[in-house]
Amino acid sequence: MKQVNSCRPIREAEVFDMIKTRIAKKELSCFWEKPVFSEPDRTAQIVQFNEYDDEQQVTRFNELLLQCQSMFATFFYRDRFPLVGWLLDVLNGSMARLEKNFKDMDEFYQELIDEHVNRTEPNNKQEDMVDILLKIKQDSDCSFELTYDHIKAVIMNILLGGTETSAATVVWAMTLLMKNPKSLKKVQQEVRNAIGNKGKVHEDDLYKLHYLKQETLRLYPIAPLLVPRESRDRCVLNGFEIPKKTLVYVNAWAVGRDPQCWDRPQVFEPERFMGSSVDYKGTDFELIPFGSGRRVCPGMSLGAATVEVPLSNLVYSFDWEMPGGQVRSIL
Repeated sequence: MKQVNSCRPIREAEVFDMIKTRIAKKELSCFWEKPVFSEPDRTAQIVQFNEYDDEQQVTRFNELLLQCQSMFATFFYRDRFPLVGWLLDVLNGSMARLEKNFKDMDEFYQELIDEHVNRTEPNNKQEDMVDILLKIKQDSDCSFELTYDHIKAVIMNILLGGTETSAATVVWAMTLLMKNPKSLKKVQQEVRNAIGNKGKVHEDDLYKLHYLKQETLRLYPIAPLLVPRESRDRCVLNGFEIPKKTLVYVNAWAVGRDPQCWDRPQVFEPERFMGSSVDYKGTDFELIPFGSGRRVCPGMSLGAATVEVPLSNLVYSFDWEMPGGQVRSIL
């Protein structure tokens, strides 16, 4: 949490710059436009790698990220037909695209590591994630050997898991508010009453805001399925036998819409959390968008801050309505 708080000025600067750019345009904007949609992603990248001014580096990574996400969505025959599927993947070019994407990402990560290793000037910036991993690698007292490949794997997991997710959550929240004008009016009233004429919503203002904290994550969690678990021993759960070493997938999307846990679960109703002790931090099993237990999402605090700051500033700074008289039911 200390590391998350230390990067607060970076997150706020990115949000305020985005808001300032939108205001300066003096024209109609959509909340899914690139500057708005990409702001949480860019903030996550900067916080993790301190690459604040290198626009070319950020653009290059975003292009690689899109290619990587495309690979995740690609159907590979070898997954369904292990014996002969690899041949079909080779013939249709899927394997060649996958190998090229892996090579490009590996080169990007290696360049990132080299920049940190070969840095000659004193680093006056806050330590980023790569700095910390390199320190662990150089620590002779470490109980295991951390290689550059391990560092690349950690970077990939955090970047791929923490970039688009924050932006998507902001877009889902704005979409739900646009579809529910009464809720939009309530959240704007709460934010504007709490902030007054300050002109900006800072992170230390977020404790005053309660209305929109959790309902979006209930309906649209970061991912529908949590990171899989493996059972250590045989067990019986609600009459179902789970053998030892079985992969178990938790459907967080279904849990958040379970009628046994929630009244009118399909309805966007932020009021349900007003005065409630239920939160998303993993102790209430009816709401687990970030998981729970020892394998809870390590980026939960950063993810929450990266979503709440831009979202609260968007509803504070602008009045929102459907473009061109379109009806809300199309959302």
